Amino acid sequence: MTGRLMHDQASSVIRERDRRRLRAMAGVLCLGGLLVGGVLGYVWLQVQRVRVSYELEDLRALRADVEEQNKKLRLELSSLRSFARVDSAARRLGLTEPGRDQVRLAREFVSRDAAEETAEREGWVRTAARDDQMTAPAARP
Repeated sequence: MTGRLMHDQASSVIRERDRRRLRAMAGVLCLGGLLVGGVLGYVWLQVQRVRVSYELEDLRALRADVEEQNKKLRLELSSLRSFARVDSAARRLGLTEPGRDQVRLAREFVSRDAAEETAEREGWVRTAARDDQMTAPAARP
């Protein structure tokens, strides 16, 4: 009976919470959370650094490939623009060099002095309608 009485008394005892102990546990928990957050932040930064370094390496490789392709395309362009190639292609198509009477100079590509020299050399005359307009010479006998 005394055992039962003791058991009933022990179960009916209400323990008060120790506020100092609760504060200490909350402080430890907060410090632990800050420590874990700091470690996770550091790990995340390192992972991002590695990811960016891989991306940078890929971009450098891509740049080298693009520069090489650019060099090849410039070489191809210069070979396609070469006068000898264009001349041989024109001759295969049956084109020939124009005669002197077939060549006309566009005024926007020729300076005024050069146009006047050409006009004098070719025997062109100025028209009365427009002072700077030149016409081809009349047929020479």
